[in-house]
Amino acid sequence: MARLKYRPLNLGRWLVWGGTALLMILLPQILTAGFTLTLLSQIGVGIIFALSYNMLLGQGGMLSFGHAVYSGMGAYFTVHALNLISKGAFYFPVTLTPLIGGVAGAFFGVIFGYVTTKKSGTTFAMISLGIGEMVAACSLMFAGFFGGEAGISTNRVIGEAFLGISYGPSIQVYYLIVGWALICMVAMFAWTQTPLGRMANAVRDNPERAEFVGYDTHMVRFLTLVISGFFAGIAGGLSCINYEIVTAENVGALRSAGVLIATFIGGAGFFFGPIIGSIVFFTMVTAIGSITQAWAFYLGLLFLVIVLYAPGGFASLIAMHVPVIKARLMRRLWLPYSAALATGIALLAGLVSVVEMTYHFSTEAGANPNMKLFGLAFNVTHAAPWAVASALLVGGFIISRFAWNLVGRTWADIVHILQEQSA
Repeated sequence: MARLKYRPLNLGRWLVWGGTALLMILLPQILTAGFTLTLLSQIGVGIIFALSYNMLLGQGGMLSFGHAVYSGMGAYFTVHALNLISKGAFYFPVTLTPLIGGVAGAFFGVIFGYVTTKKSGTTFAMISLGIGEMVAACSLMFAGFFGGEAGISTNRVIGEAFLGISYGPSIQVYYLIVGWALICMVAMFAWTQTPLGRMANAVRDNPERAEFVGYDTHMVRFLTLVISGFFAGIAGGLSCINYEIVTAENVGALRSAGVLIATFIGGAGFFFGPIIGSIVFFTMVTAIGSITQAWAFYLGLLFLVIVLYAPGGFASLIAMHVPVIKARLMRRLWLPYSAALATGIALLAGLVSVVEMTYHFSTEAGANPNMKLFGLAFNVTHAAPWAVASALLVGGFIISRFAWNLVGRTWADIVHILQEQSA
């Protein structure tokens, strides 16, 4: 006779997912600045796209340089579907049109994935790069489907509004993105707990052993890519609805590079890493990009720092503090962290000053030598601003070295205490 086993409620998991959903719903009511809704919508789409990419990189160990192919093709099929719906050619709810993008992404995952996943490692990365460039070239060659350089525009407001929802206002589009983002996040997390998700981890870690116990590593990688393409296509469909236009940029190398950077800086080894990475990436591109034209320099510098000093991404920095918090040892870190933060602010102020002054001097000094930074107006052709900025940069770097040495010694003491407690 079968016995029922009681599984206790995972309160922590419910709190995390519930808090995430509540935060995504309430954010537009809390942050009411003009560009905030646009930024939040981009982050929502970016989360789905980055999580789909992490199914390849983090879960399956497949470094892809052409993941934009699947989101881009999903966007193209969605824009054609919206245009057909608007002409009355067939009926399909706008709310569900991202599914069309998902099916398109999975379809091209089947076509391209069977070839690309025959190999792994560097070979897979190079093949994915070649396919990405091939599709990007096709987007300019076959204007009948791709629309050429101008792309294809559409109108998301189709037919009569249902319960007042027409997707005309941006807030309605945002909540559509939030709904799909939550569904996709839960689905992709559930996939990591399935036998296929576990086997993707095994193939990533030791493909020879996986083959020895009887699993087809090629098929595991192939199915993972197809499922990843499905969710990437949903992200592309939502992007189409959000912007109401799809261009060659949607399948271009820059979009593939963007999702790679977002996933890596967030932490490819953790499920929530790409979520953090998407928030950081789109904040830098949209928010900081609206302030300075040197945003790409700061993004590249951040990526370099993460690669050198935190290869596990921001998620690894959060995860390493969990045992410290459980052991109630965080109080030991407040002083070192405060010192590192203060010196880091001085170093960052000096760095930003030098970069912004250099950029202004090289591009606008001839027409307008005056600029304003941190609320201060000055002339970039004078020596005094350069001296102050250089002093902040060099002095902040030197002092920050002492602060980070203090952080390192404190962490060594904490690790020693944790080892003694676990012994």
